[in-house]
Amino acid sequence: MKKKVIGLALGALLFALSVSAHAQQTGRIPRIGFLDTSTASASAVRLEAFWQGIRKLGWIEGKNITVEFRFAGNDNKRLPELVADLVRLNVDVIVVVGTGAAVAAKSATATIPIVLTAVGDPVAAGLIASLARPGGNITGLSNFTPELDGKRLEVLKDAIPRLSRVGLLLPSGGGIARDLQLKELRAAALALKLKLEEIETQLDAKGLEETFQTAKQKEVGAVITTAGPRMFAQRKRIVELAGKYRLPAIYFQKEFVDEGGLMSYGADFDDLFRKAAHYVDRILKGTKPADLPVQQATKFEFIINLKAAKQIGYTVPYELLARANQVIK
Repeated sequence: MKKKVIGLALGALLFALSVSAHAQQTGRIPRIGFLDTSTASASAVRLEAFWQGIRKLGWIEGKNITVEFRFAGNDNKRLPELVADLVRLNVDVIVVVGTGAAVAAKSATATIPIVLTAVGDPVAAGLIASLARPGGNITGLSNFTPELDGKRLEVLKDAIPRLSRVGLLLPSGGGIARDLQLKELRAAALALKLKLEEIETQLDAKGLEETFQTAKQKEVGAVITTAGPRMFAQRKRIVELAGKYRLPAIYFQKEFVDEGGLMSYGADFDDLFRKAAHYVDRILKGTKPADLPVQQATKFEFIINLKAAKQIGYTVPYELLARANQVIK
């Protein structure tokens, strides 16, 4: 009996070794595709949060995973060709940044798993059936953008009680995410009795300068932007112009305040990108996207920069300072 047990154990060991050897010969390192509507430099901060998460889960680029990056450079027209390239490479999962990237990925493949990151309302955008049961090949995280845009406008009204006219920077070219946010902002402005000056914005140096000139001509008391990777990519220039034209502004991510912006209120994107790593990990280990509910953002940040306030001659109400998660002095 003892010999029989030893024989079975030895046989099992030999079988396991043969399977391992076969996997080494025929297997391949998993490949992640990364599709972003903006640029590598603009997304560097968010990407680092993703890599922190992925490394903690034991994945190391060049050792047990490889990554294919594709950046549209703020030109959404390039997204279909970029995602088609990832599909041709037969990547194991595609991580998408922005609603435009998500829509392009969904159109390109119904089989390769897609993980959402900075996507405002994936249900309204037609990406998934529901948060709890996404169905198909798409899952991930929603940053709850449309509702947050209304909240940002409310904070701006609290910051400037006599505010009556707000300049809204809208990226030119349209898009699902932009339209959803615009609908929410119009409703919020109506409820707050604010006049919303919608300014089409070309996201280059000349276009942004002209946008702020228009805002001043329309005599707005403050500015707000829609949320999205294209705006995020231009955060430094937008903040500089808000200071130049002495216009209070509220932004959708803390990185604008890091660049010298006045205020930000929105989802903690570092947290979202770290959580995206967990989705990638589970998918690479065999879980189907349809079995992973889409999560909405749960961590939000309200940050005020008193240095920026002083620069434009604005005094932040004490009540607003008391509500902030962080005050930069």
